[in-house]
Amino acid sequence: MRSSPRSALPARGLRAMVVLALAAGLATTAHSTPAHAADTPTAPAARHTASAPALAAKPYMGWSSWSMQSSKYPGLNPDGDYSYLTEANVLEQADALAAKLKKYGYEYVNIDAGWWRDNTWTPEFDTYARQKPDPVRFPHGMKAVADHIHAKGLKAGIYLPVGLEKEAYHDGTSPIWNAPGCTTADIVYSDLRTTNGWDSAYKLDFSRPCTQKYIDSQAQLLADWGYDFLKLDGVGPGSFKSGDNYDNVPDVAAWHQAIAATGRPIHLELSWSLDIQHAADWKKYSNGWRVDTDVECYCNTLVSWENSVDDRFADAPAWTRHAGPGGWNDLDSLDVGNGTMDGLTKAERQSYATLWAIAKSPLYTGDDLTRLDSYGVSLLTNREVIAVDQGDGPPAQPVTASDPQQVWAAKNPDGSYTVALFNLADAPAAVTADWSALGFTGQAAVRDLWNHENLGDHRNRITEALPAHGSRLFTVTPRRSSHTVHYTGYEAEAPANTLSGNASVADCAACSGGKKAGNLYLGGKLTITNVVVDKPGTYQVKVTYVSGDARSALISANGGGAVRHTFASTGDWGTTGTVSVPVTLKAGSNTLTIDSGSDYAPDIDRIDVPQSS
Repeated sequence: MRSSPRSALPARGLRAMVVLALAAGLATTAHSTPAHAADTPTAPAARHTASAPALAAKPYMGWSSWSMQSSKYPGLNPDGDYSYLTEANVLEQADALAAKLKKYGYEYVNIDAGWWRDNTWTPEFDTYARQKPDPVRFPHGMKAVADHIHAKGLKAGIYLPVGLEKEAYHDGTSPIWNAPGCTTADIVYSDLRTTNGWDSAYKLDFSRPCTQKYIDSQAQLLADWGYDFLKLDGVGPGSFKSGDNYDNVPDVAAWHQAIAATGRPIHLELSWSLDIQHAADWKKYSNGWRVDTDVECYCNTLVSWENSVDDRFADAPAWTRHAGPGGWNDLDSLDVGNGTMDGLTKAERQSYATLWAIAKSPLYTGDDLTRLDSYGVSLLTNREVIAVDQGDGPPAQPVTASDPQQVWAAKNPDGSYTVALFNLADAPAAVTADWSALGFTGQAAVRDLWNHENLGDHRNRITEALPAHGSRLFTVTPRRSSHTVHYTGYEAEAPANTLSGNASVADCAACSGGKKAGNLYLGGKLTITNVVVDKPGTYQVKVTYVSGDARSALISANGGGAVRHTFASTGDWGTTGTVSVPVTLKAGSNTLTIDSGSDYAPDIDRIDVPQSS
């Protein structure tokens, strides 16, 4: 996966996380005087009440400034890189959001990196080392901006990088608000070690009592301004950084505590490419986390398919199990509304929106809302697709191998299935969703969600011819006459199986039999013997595997031709995943071989074979 070039900005993969900081209103510009809005009690209206909806009960929806800030598209940044971010532009987008998208659920207006820096990226800070709005970009201050956003019935979001920005250190002499005797020298390590994805800040030392006070002061300032959302960017482990200097879990915990102390509900979103090994920490302390790098291409459009839109299909599956009410996997901005400026074909725009919806990612666009094209409006305002993202069902995940043609699905609380077909190849191809991969056979009613069309009953499967990078999105509802698929399971470690090359049996706490077949690399293979079926046919064989990264394997039956399939990462080497692959079997006893070939294959827990094709 690629990092977007953004050397000029101390805050890089910020954009996607910023979107969650929008709900209250920014108070006036932070002045370089001892006075602080927090000297007066927080208004009762800003406090959370039992009747208020829980934060992030559903993925948030809205708009973020970063995509247009970062683009080289003609006219977007006339005063230099990232110069798009101004008070006037934010308010124009807020007005357009209220007029065009609010009624569909879009509500956050998120201000990304740069609000406290001028067009040469020189920062402004108040007396207490807190970011202060640039007077040219935001002449009326951040509270006035939030007030305008709120007056439209929307929520306001804002952005900060993690750590103490180097320019705010001020030789260690800046006092900390509401912390007598504390200065910036008292909140960082004495060796001034750096942190965040750009090493643009000094790492905060939370063993020192003054440090939490600094985070408290930042949170109180944002609350007094009236913000509802904070995107905290450059967070590690993640942001392409690891090691002790980049462990910002204490920072995130401190922000969680500080936000709670303000009494104002503020959505905390983390960015970017967060380390999945710390998923429990992100879930404990925040409301959302960017699972990948920036979606923008940093080119003359907003995004491109190859830059990182397509990366999400490989990177999202490992995170699926971590999403739910209170915290969601953030796939970044959804830039499908501006046509040529987006840099995508119509098929790519629909596939982009389809993945975001089925993954239950926050739906926030970075498009220019004042010039949405008709197709973009149809994508952003399709109520049936929005309902997939906002509904009670779980996020979808791949039910087939992560090959160029793949199927994602989720079972909904009402017994129906959300099913998406994707052709990620560069040429047209047919894609089939086989009902047995969903766990049933027989008749099912199919509804096309993008086209609002009932397609009637389909028996056992549906096949669609898709363009390059194309997709379809369905609700599939089994009829009463359908049947549950019954399987026969075969453990990879069974003594009758054959292991070749480096392959060996290893312990596996997450695996069904407590063991797995591993070391399937550079010719290592597993052959499962005596796979019995009653009649010949092509069977959707479920493969349960473990893989800390995406890997592929050659799968064959009875010594016949092998087909290479790709298996998405399960997130680590202690978690299993299951997908179906088609295998042609003969009546009676079969052998099924999983071969690494000249590559590295995942570890195999077991296979489950349907009792009928």
